[in-house]
Amino acid sequence: MAVASMLGTLAGMIPLLAVGVTFLRYSAVDPESHPVNVRNVLPEYDFVVVGGGSAGAVIASRLSERKDWTVLLLEAGGDENEVSDVPALAAYMQLSNLDWKYQTMPSRNRAYCLGMNGDRCNWPRGKVLGGSSVLNAMIYVRGNRKDYDHWAALGNEGWSYDEVLPYFKKSEDNRNPYLAKTPYHATGGYLTVQEPPWRTPLALAFLEAGEQLGYDNRDINGARQTGFMLAQGTIRRGSRCSTAKAFLRPVRLRKNLHVAMYSTATKVLLDNSTERGRPRAFGVQFSRDGVRRTVRARREVVLAAGAINSPQLLMLSGVGPRDHLASLGIPVHADLPVGHNLQDHVGLGGLTFLIDKPVTFKRSRYQTMPVFLDYVLNERGPMTSLGVEGLAFVNTKYNRDPEWPDVQFHFAPSSVNSDGGDQIRKITNLRDRIYNTMYKPLIPAETWTILPLLLRPRSTGWVRLKSTNPAHYPQIEPNYFAFREDVNTLVEGIKIAMNVSATPAFQKFGSRPHTIPMPGCGKYSFMSDEYWECALRHFTFTIYHPAGTCKMGPQGDRSAVVDPRLRVHGVDGLRVADASIMPTIVSGNPNAPVIMIGEKAADIIKKDWAQKAR
Repeated sequence: MAVASMLGTLAGMIPLLAVGVTFLRYSAVDPESHPVNVRNVLPEYDFVVVGGGSAGAVIASRLSERKDWTVLLLEAGGDENEVSDVPALAAYMQLSNLDWKYQTMPSRNRAYCLGMNGDRCNWPRGKVLGGSSVLNAMIYVRGNRKDYDHWAALGNEGWSYDEVLPYFKKSEDNRNPYLAKTPYHATGGYLTVQEPPWRTPLALAFLEAGEQLGYDNRDINGARQTGFMLAQGTIRRGSRCSTAKAFLRPVRLRKNLHVAMYSTATKVLLDNSTERGRPRAFGVQFSRDGVRRTVRARREVVLAAGAINSPQLLMLSGVGPRDHLASLGIPVHADLPVGHNLQDHVGLGGLTFLIDKPVTFKRSRYQTMPVFLDYVLNERGPMTSLGVEGLAFVNTKYNRDPEWPDVQFHFAPSSVNSDGGDQIRKITNLRDRIYNTMYKPLIPAETWTILPLLLRPRSTGWVRLKSTNPAHYPQIEPNYFAFREDVNTLVEGIKIAMNVSATPAFQKFGSRPHTIPMPGCGKYSFMSDEYWECALRHFTFTIYHPAGTCKMGPQGDRSAVVDPRLRVHGVDGLRVADASIMPTIVSGNPNAPVIMIGEKAADIIKKDWAQKAR
């Protein structure tokens, strides 16, 4: 939502921006020329990677480092464009042709998304080379050390924090010297990480407020997570650094790597007549230009299509819950809990504060020609903003471990009203009644936002097929707030957010909460626990972090779909490597962890095949 609020601010200049950026970046020989969309797919490759997103781009790049291996990367979408490069226009990519445009199912007990049209929350997912790393706010957060140690404690050998940290560092090219020199960061990797070159004065007030509340200003990706920090992002020279830009463009000339765009995988091909008596993946069926095609994989098929598409593809292929597949007439090759364990970070949208000074990010202030020229000519200025300027990890009274915070804050110098009502209401699917009552009166005002998110929800949902037609989107049921503890924790997180506004750091700007009650919640006393719970159930907000639907776990874990080496249980030649394998969702934005999963997956595959060759 924070990035969305910048959308309308600059959207009016998008056509001019695209022309300017295109001319300046592509009029000469571009050292980052885009990957070639191969037209003639070979009948067979060593590896077929499905999904060119945050993990898939990494896996394809790393596997093709072996010159004796051939790799095909199938991507349902096309390439990035010049507008997607602009950080402040991130939300403009949502609801575009780069987005799958998923929506949740309405809550059967009216527990969430009640303030959205049709009681459905939008769930953007990247349908583009680079995947959701092209749509997201570029926030670089790794999660908590204890997330990964917990994975290892569940029986996932090799996934402790000390074992995954080298893979975070392998990718990273951190451009902030005060971080790059620490043991937790690295330089020289494909993925550029840095603070954006521009921010509002409120960003430093946010850090100061954290200190006044007793929290340290620290590297949240370092030794300890609890605290406040200026946001770091995957940006390079003021522009987005997606995984396609980071991992595919530099290797675009490799003869053994083919990238096929606009190629939607519809089925993993499985052979049941193997000597081992268990199915083996031998290829992928995909649709391109309206024609059904197949490609064979000599060694493996690797699914990296994300927490929605990977389970959908497995179930369409006969790998999933027996009862569900049988109800659709799909022959069952492996009875596994595919699509279960869906987890997401959920919070309260629209938590808005007003100030008196003209320092917020709003349309009337930054939709100007000087802003446009500063970006096009210097790659600086407001258009380089991530939208989210500050991050915090805090502990509510329900948290038993102060080193494993249970709520995350995203601070933005803008709110739902900051674009004048043009785009945010579409992106959030917010009902007109809520927008017109709460936010339309604030269009002339100076506003800022904190988005409090629940880091480790107890409530889990599921992804199920609607039909056997691959073109039919699956049912997404997040099942938010099924556990009372999730509501209670978020309400306490909201109270801490209110305290941020009350600090001397923000009182210098005259900060105070927006007090128009949420429609549907007027019967409760404003700012009471009951009011905040009602607000959560209406303006249910997610920044699109689905995970867990192909859970990783050891042999014998009946809730697991893949083993710790990411092999699908009971199926040979098939792995999954994306956010869906997370046993429990990480404590923070998952893009960096998914890139890590891609790095580690490629390394695991290389080691496994090297061992077979001995």
